[in-house]
Amino acid sequence: MENWMQQLIAVLPDGANYLLLVALVAFLESIPLLGLAMPGSTLIILAGFLAAHGKGDPVSLILSCSIGAFLGDFLSYWLGGRLGGRLLKTAWLAKRQHRLQEAEAFFVEHGGKSLFYARFLGPIRGTIPFLAGIAHMRAGFFCRASLLNAILWGIAYPGLGYLGGESWQRAGDLSSRLGLIILLA
Repeated sequence: MENWMQQLIAVLPDGANYLLLVALVAFLESIPLLGLAMPGSTLIILAGFLAAHGKGDPVSLILSCSIGAFLGDFLSYWLGGRLGGRLLKTAWLAKRQHRLQEAEAFFVEHGGKSLFYARFLGPIRGTIPFLAGIAHMRAGFFCRASLLNAILWGIAYPGLGYLGGESWQRAGDLSSRLGLIILLA
């Protein structure tokens, strides 16, 4: 294993604390404004990469990512529902009332699709659930769609890292064999 990877694994917590840290990353990435500053997808892919090298169980990692993502989406939705009315009264948004009505109509027609695309597009990941709360998307529908999206995201992003980690190990083994063959030649 690479030296930098051993150092990184040594710094990270173990067991449940590690999984809580991963869930926190997925959670924070789903919060409006915080999600823009949090490189959550990159960190989750890295967690999958590290899982391929023995840091954590892949199934537990997937569950932690999915739970963190869902809870972050739900908080974002709830904040939109609670704070949205106040935001709509600000002078800047009051001038754009017709845009907000268009956004609400969009959520009525395409809410599930917008939540799905947002989950996989980093910059809007925290914003769309917040807007869904402002637009008063039905909570049951939001929860079902967000749960499905969080599970798919929780499989895809750590899965990408895990597959990359597996490929990294195979490439290292192959390069060692190739180097030996060249040396013998």
